[in-house]
Amino acid sequence: MAKEKAIAEIKEGAVYVMQAGTPVYLKTADVCRMTGKSNQWIGQLTNQGILTKKQTPHGALYELTETMRAYIEMLDARAEERDDKEQKTEATRREAEAAFKKAKATVATLDAQERLGKMHRSEDVAAMTEDLIYTIRSGLLALPGRLAVDVMSAKDSAEASDIIEREIYKLMNELANYKYDAAKYQERVRERLNLEAADFADDDEEG
Repeated sequence: MAKEKAIAEIKEGAVYVMQAGTPVYLKTADVCRMTGKSNQWIGQLTNQGILTKKQTPHGALYELTETMRAYIEMLDARAEERDDKEQKTEATRREAEAAFKKAKATVATLDAQERLGKMHRSEDVAAMTEDLIYTIRSGLLALPGRLAVDVMSAKDSAEASDIIEREIYKLMNELANYKYDAAKYQERVRERLNLEAADFADDDEEG
C-alpha cells in the first residue's frame, strides 16, 4: 500500500512543504503576530465582522487565506476613505482660499473707490449730512439778527412779511447752491483711515 503524501513537513518547528489550497487555521496569537496588532485589536475586528472564525475540531480558529484577504481589504478600504477625506479637505481648502482672494480683491476695489470719492461709507454720508444740517441751522439762527432792524423799520406788517420772505428765499438759494466738496470728503476719508491704522497698530502692540 502506497504511503500517503504528507500535507507538510515540520522541521525544527517550521512548516516547509504544503499542498496548494490546503486550509491553514490560526489562533488569535498567530494573527496578532502576522499583523503586528494586539489581541484586543484583532478581537475588535472579529466583533465587527471584518474577521471571522471557523469551527474546527480544535475549536474556533482563523483560516489563514480568508483572514489575510479580509484584513488587506479592510486596509485598502480605509486607505481609500482616507484619500477621499483628504481630497475633500483639499477641495474645501481651495474653495476657502478662492473665496478669501475674491473677498480681498473686493475690499481692495472698494477701498480704491472710496479713496477716489466714487463710493461713500455710511458714516461719511452721515457726517456730510450732518454738515448740511448744521449749515441750515446756522442760516436759520442768523435770520433774527439779519431781520431785526429791517422788520422794525417796516411801515406795516405787509412790508415786514415781504422782508422776512426775501430773506428766507435768499437762505433757500444759498442752501440750493450747497455742493458736495470732493476734496473735503477725501480729506475726511484720509483722516479716518489714518485713525483706523493707528488703532490697528495699538491693538497689535497690546496683543
